[in-house]
Amino acid sequence: MELFRLEHKKLWRKNTTRICVLLCFVYCVVFGSFLMYQWGTFGSRKDNMDGRNFDGYENIRKCQAYFSKYGELTDETLQEWVRDYQCLTAALKKEKETQGSENRETLQTYQNAGWETVNSMLRTLYPELEQEEMRYVMIMSCYVDPDKLTGLYERREKALHTFLDVSGQTGGEREYLLQINEKVQEPFSWKWVEGWSNVLGNLVSGLGIVIALFLAIVLSGLFAGEWHDNTSPLILTAKNGWRKLAVAKILTGLSFALELFAVVAVGTVVLQLVYLGTEGWDMPVQTIKMIAIAPMNMLQAEIYEFAFTMLGAVGFAGVVMLFSACCKNHVLALLLSLAVVFVPTAIHNNVPVRLAKALDLLPLVGSGADIFRTNTFHLFGHYIWSPYLLIWVPVLLGILSLPPAVRGWARRMRV
Repeated sequence: MELFRLEHKKLWRKNTTRICVLLCFVYCVVFGSFLMYQWGTFGSRKDNMDGRNFDGYENIRKCQAYFSKYGELTDETLQEWVRDYQCLTAALKKEKETQGSENRETLQTYQNAGWETVNSMLRTLYPELEQEEMRYVMIMSCYVDPDKLTGLYERREKALHTFLDVSGQTGGEREYLLQINEKVQEPFSWKWVEGWSNVLGNLVSGLGIVIALFLAIVLSGLFAGEWHDNTSPLILTAKNGWRKLAVAKILTGLSFALELFAVVAVGTVVLQLVYLGTEGWDMPVQTIKMIAIAPMNMLQAEIYEFAFTMLGAVGFAGVVMLFSACCKNHVLALLLSLAVVFVPTAIHNNVPVRLAKALDLLPLVGSGADIFRTNTFHLFGHYIWSPYLLIWVPVLLGILSLPPAVRGWARRMRV
């Protein structure tokens, strides 16, 4: 334990470590979270529609207040939303014709109505009501007849079946996915969705790739740095020797991965609570993507994505330490570590589907957002929904990398 404490302190005393942690925090929490909430994504639109105002906190409260009257997603509430939206559209048009410009309050209400999510819902569930000639002129919510928006949940089932057919997911795979979907509870709670959509679709699911970059920079020199510092003779003659030191370094690397994740996760969650609060945590993820099969609400989905990132960071730390132990040059260890994440990401769309799925199992290569998809793996005659494997395989790969890391460093220390 004393050796671990000394190694841990040694790692955190490095300027590289401190700079990387600071940059990771600034990028993920300050730019990726605070500025997104307060300005870039949720700030109100400027009068000339050119950019956003720095008023995200107030604007989010207005968006949440707009949806407070609907409660549940049913045929009736969907129809009510469309009628309200069409009334807002008509009011803006009338104000522009009579006054020459829209009233700012009416315009803000119109922009806070959550039309992006609802329009996606309408296009998915009621494709026959979309007018092709209007697709690039105005959104579907502006002209669709509200009275024709019926059978919402039956249409969701039909849309899911159609999607599986188009994706070629038939037979046993189809039955397996539909069994997962049967656990989805209806009717859906319905509040303001856009905040959770950004959290699950962008913010949390995008943390892994950033954390991977800084983990690779810090941990690639954990073992290889001893060669750079020419400390191998000292280690071989020291009281504890290379084996105990290797264990201490591995524990240091794993603890640093958890600490870096904690710094980012805590900052992200605190800002989320400040800006979004807890409203809407019980909404199912289907309010973001109607054909999703995950039987999860927003809180469960966020916990999954954070767990995916944390376990992926631990797994990636193990892989980085393996490269660091096997390479005398810490720059080479850094390049190999970065290649594990960024090469598969770069070629993902240009390789066969099976290879792409296999690459997703590498630490921090896949995405926690797979809970919105119907991807599966076929192993030993059984289908497994991808989120089940994506959360455990990366950390197992990292753990399996640790014994070879110790042996690899031992061989080099004895040379």
